[in-house]
Amino acid sequence: TVTFTVTDGSGNTATTSATFTIEDTTAPTALTQDITIQLDASGDATITASQVDNTSVDACGGVSLSVSQTAFDCSHVGTNTVTLTVTDDCGNTSTDEATVTVQDVTAPVAVAQNITIQLDSDGNASTTAAAVDNGSSDACGVTTLGLSKTAFTCADLGNNTVTLTVTDPSNNSTTTTATVTVEDNVDPVITLAAADETVECDGSGNTAQFAAWLSNHGGSTATDACGPLTWTHNSTGLSDLCGATGAETVTFTVTDGSGNTATTSATFTIEDT
Repeated sequence: TVTFTVTDGSGNTATTSATFTIEDTTAPTALTQDITIQLDASGDATITASQVDNTSVDACGGVSLSVSQTAFDCSHVGTNTVTLTVTDDCGNTSTDEATVTVQDVTAPVAVAQNITIQLDSDGNASTTAAAVDNGSSDACGVTTLGLSKTAFTCADLGNNTVTLTVTDPSNNSTTTTATVTVEDNVDPVITLAAADETVECDGSGNTAQFAAWLSNHGGSTATDACGPLTWTHNSTGLSDLCGATGAETVTFTVTDGSGNTATTSATFTIEDT
């Protein structure tokens, strides 16, 4: 506000006042830039307005900045449009949009456990990645579990090292190993039982005939998916008969490579007719 004074030659005066006003009605110039951010291990990320700002300006001085969204999580992976608001000292505002690209670059935490599986009667067994998994996790979730080997046979008896692969929605993956122990708990199958055999006394204990009967495990046969099969018997021999008549009941035992067994019994008889 200015007071104007007019004075004549004799020193007489008069005054009048008026106001000179400077107004700022011009909005700032809002300028933005696209940015890329990464989620942390907890699946969270934040930004500030200054990160999106690209030197927004105003002719009359400073500006304040705000952005429509500052917090991001797994649900925002990908591109997100945000609005930057620029305000000058006189309250004039302008806005501009920017793209915030959210990335998940954190690999899952892979946790595995050792397991034991049994072969079936055909010598086969299988497992799944879920069976080996022991609580693998990712802030954004686990989409797939993969296992390097799921099918096993007799050739895999014992300990087998397998690799578990854990993948999240952004295709980050982590691997860990576990041991799959394959067991064969299936007994051999007697396909033909041992048969009794009766022979005529030859006066010498029928040694050759008895030995042949024993070595042929009484004519019995067996099968097993894994093998190999080993035959044993509990015979004490017929030597005490001294060539006379008599009989012995023998139990034949077949054992596979894992120690599973099956038995069959028969009697060898020497008679004198």
